[in-house]
Amino acid sequence: MARHIATIAAQPGVESAVVFARVARAALPQLVVREVALGGPVPTWRYYYRARLTGLGPLDRALKLGLWLGCALHGVRAVQRHWGGSHPDVVHVHILLRTGLLAWLLRAARGWPYVVTEQWTIYLPERRATLGRLRRALTSWVVRRAAALHTVSRALAEALAALGARAPRTAVIANVVDVDLFQPLGSGQATERQLLHVAAFNEAQKNLSGVLRVVAALRPAWPGLRLRVAGYGPDEARLHRYATELGLLADGTVEWLGKLPHAAVAAEMQRATALVSFSRAETFGCVLLEARACGRPVVGVRAGSVPELFEPAGAFGLLVEPDDETGLAEALGAVLAAEPAQFDPARLRADAVARCSPAVVGTAFLALYRQVLEQPAPTDERGATFAGR
Repeated sequence: MARHIATIAAQPGVESAVVFARVARAALPQLVVREVALGGPVPTWRYYYRARLTGLGPLDRALKLGLWLGCALHGVRAVQRHWGGSHPDVVHVHILLRTGLLAWLLRAARGWPYVVTEQWTIYLPERRATLGRLRRALTSWVVRRAAALHTVSRALAEALAALGARAPRTAVIANVVDVDLFQPLGSGQATERQLLHVAAFNEAQKNLSGVLRVVAALRPAWPGLRLRVAGYGPDEARLHRYATELGLLADGTVEWLGKLPHAAVAAEMQRATALVSFSRAETFGCVLLEARACGRPVVGVRAGSVPELFEPAGAFGLLVEPDDETGLAEALGAVLAAEPAQFDPARLRADAVARCSPAVVGTAFLALYRQVLEQPAPTDERGATFAGR
């Protein structure tokens, strides 16, 4: 989301502002804390409100919804004052559902068109069972009234359409990859047989335990094989224990890297033989394209939007079925044994740049805004972005 916003704001003739409101993760000295940042390229108003208000669950949820709405509307007025009374030409909301309902209210009250960006895996068929009826209905209602829907993959756009969430325009625009940071090493080749896994430690979706089992089984055929794991999350301690039980820590097969900054992730990708992802559902999978920008192939899962990122098949890595550990072992073995020419680093990088570079993504968003505003020629455009879930 932040990368999209920065990329849009960098387009010629576009003036953007961001309003963001959410529950605070830490204790607050007062009910609501506001942070205003006007010094950067995108003026931003952030609002944080207390997570615990009365201690009564249903009442707190209602009160926090009211706080969110009040903060968001306060931010809208602040943006207008910052712009000297001017209003946004387009309101761009990121991640439904409250943001979309607010955008609809602003359209109904003030006539401002809105664009919806959605990239949540909950709408994919693999996770749709967890989607409540009310959210389904409201999502469809909000998207149908939007000027445009933006998703990061065809699979997600089709999944939303199957729920009745169809806008007059739908644009599939990729996530942004910093292709200046994520680029191949000078030699273009990894120096050792080393796998990399980068993801949140959310076992239900990311299935890192399956990767650990497969790597443990591969050790006899690939002495010295290493798996470096970057990330953090709720299942971290459990996965550390499981790796210990499999004997993966005693001999150094697995190394936990923790949460890494982007530059460190890029360095890990440059040194890896391949990135491995065993997620059960992905709407895009930005790390898959970051690895590609570094000239590294990926072993991933044929689920969600991932297959459309690997067309033509076999050119950018190998895909297996979800939870197919035998298939994952075979694919990893094939990538580890591959000749350098099989996954050409130059071709991998060229594809990532063509899909995900800031220039390509920014141009696509600018074209979408012009379609919404029916403006064929460049003009000075202002847009407010609202973020939250």
